Formats: sequence, structure tokens, C-alpha cells
Amino acid sequence: MTETNYPSATPTNTPNHFPTKKNNSKNIVIGLLAAGLLGTWGYFLYNKNNTDDKIETQANQITEITAGKSALQQDFDNALARLDSVTGANNNLDGDNAELQAKLSQSNKEIEAKKAEIRRILNDKNASASQLAKAKTMIAELNEKITGLEAEVVRLSGENKELTAANNTLQQEKSNLETNLTTRTNEKEALEKTVDVASTFSAFNIQLTPVDSRKGGKEKQTDKAKRVDKLVISFDVENRITKSGPADMYIIVTAPDGKAITQEGNVLSTRTDGEKNFTVRVPIEYEQGTRKNVQFPIDQKNFLTGDYKVEIYHNGFKIGQGIRSLKKGGLFS
Repeated sequence: MTETNYPSATPTNTPNHFPTKKNNSKNIVIGLLAAGLLGTWGYFLYNKNNTDDKIETQANQITEITAGKSALQQDFDNALARLDSVTGANNNLDGDNAELQAKLSQSNKEIEAKKAEIRRILNDKNASASQLAKAKTMIAELNEKITGLEAEVVRLSGENKELTAANNTLQQEKSNLETNLTTRTNEKEALEKTVDVASTFSAFNIQLTPVDSRKGGKEKQTDKAKRVDKLVISFDVENRITKSGPADMYIIVTAPDGKAITQEGNVLSTRTDGEKNFTVRVPIEYEQGTRKNVQFPIDQKNFLTGDYKVEIYHNGFKIGQGIRSLKKGGLFS
């Protein structure tokens, strides 16, 4: 049998080897410490899990808020683009857009206030979910107002097109009326001119009679220049469309020296021959549809030898002319 000095690993189950009271207390303390340590670690593990869950939840909330905020910003930008489009469409209206201008002016203060509040919320990095919800509601209200304004633009654009079409029609009608008026005016002027020309008298039977006035009131025709005391001009006038009434006949007598027998200030504006010095204006009373005889004497002390020419004008037109020659001769020839 081998003997050793090392203690046996197996406790001897004899009355002499039962655990002492001191060892039991130590074991209890160690157990309590172990239990406390396990509890602490368990609490730490539990708290860590809760913290991780909170962090993850907060991260998810931040992600959701950021995404929602970005979506709201996009909605807001779209609303502003629509508002600019409405304003531009209103400015481009050719017709009367005072009605839409009034609505824009009325809504402008409210729209600007909403825009400022929405911008403030969206620019706030710490904006809460309730604030973002408020911004979303305000963007919806802004879009609703813009939708109403868009409807007004469409309505007024349609009315503007109708007004433009009506105006174009009126302009065309006005142009047609002006053209017709011009045509009618030209026709009227042409007719008046035709009537005016047609109402000009015609002269017939134009005669120049040189007269020698003798004692006792007797008169005798002569062709001797030195014996002529007066030159009697006679002619007939007629016009079937001229109404009864006064008319003026202008007589121009030209002596053999080529000079008109006239007085200062006797100037006639003719239609074809320019201005001419006339000898005398003879007023007559005409009866429509009849032939009127006109006579007028030209008195002069000394008549020249040669041709005396007479021209008769009415209404600016020459209506007839005649020539009479006076011969050279003495008083007793």
C-alpha cells in the first residue's frame, strides 16, 4: 500500500470531516455576490437592448421625418411652380383680365402668409411631426387656391379667345364698311361730278353784232371798225337736267390785239384753261327744259380793226365761242 503526504481529493465521509459554520457563511456570500453580478449583467443587457430599440426607433422616426419633409418640400416647390404658371398665364391674356387680377390681388396676402409659414417650417431642422402635418395641410390649401385660379385662367382664356374672334370679325366688318363707304363716296363723287358736268349749259346761235348808234335812237349794223359804237353779244343756252333757278354766264371778249376786254379783279377759274380774265358776268334766270336767250352789249369808244372773239363759260367749262371781224373804214365810207 502506497502512502502519500497529499490530502485526499475525496472528502472523507466521516463524522470528523463535516463543513464548518465558517465555510457555510463564506459560500453564502459568494453565492449572493454571484447572483448580484448575474442580475447586474442581466439588467445591463436588458437596458442595452431597450436603448438599442429606442435608438433604432428614433433613427426610423428621423428617417421618416426627413423623407416626409423632403416630400413636402417637393410638393411646395410644385405648388409655387403652378402659382408662377397661373401668374404668367394671366399676364399673357390679351383680353380684359381685370377679374383675375382682382382675385390674385385678393388672395395674394393670404398666399404670401401661407408661403412664409410653410417655408419657416420646412427650413426648421427640428420641425416636429405636428408642424410638418400643419405644413402639409397648408400646402393642400395653397394648391386648392391655385386650382381655383387655374380654372379662372382657363375660363378667361376662353372668353378672351371669343372676344378676340369677335373683335377680328368686327374689324373685318369695319374694314368692309370702310371699303364700301369709300366706294360709295367715290361713286357719289363721280355721280356728283357727272351731274355737275351734265348740268353745264350748252350755248347755241352765238352772234357778235357790231352796232352803229345814230341820232334819234336808231341803230344800224356795220362792219366798219370806226363806226362801231357797241358790240352786242347774243346766244341761246339750254340744259334739260338743270333745275329752274339762277345761273351765271361768264363772257370773255378778246380784241384783235389779243387782249381781253376786262376790268381789274375780273378773274375766272376754269376747269380746263386755268384762270382767265373775263369781260362780264351775266346772271340769268333759267326755266328747266327751255331754251334761254341771252344778250349783252359791250360798249367801247374805239373798236380796232380785226377779229373780235367771244368765249362763253358756265360752271367752269367753255360752252361756246364765236368770232366777228371789223373792217377798216372811214366815217363816211
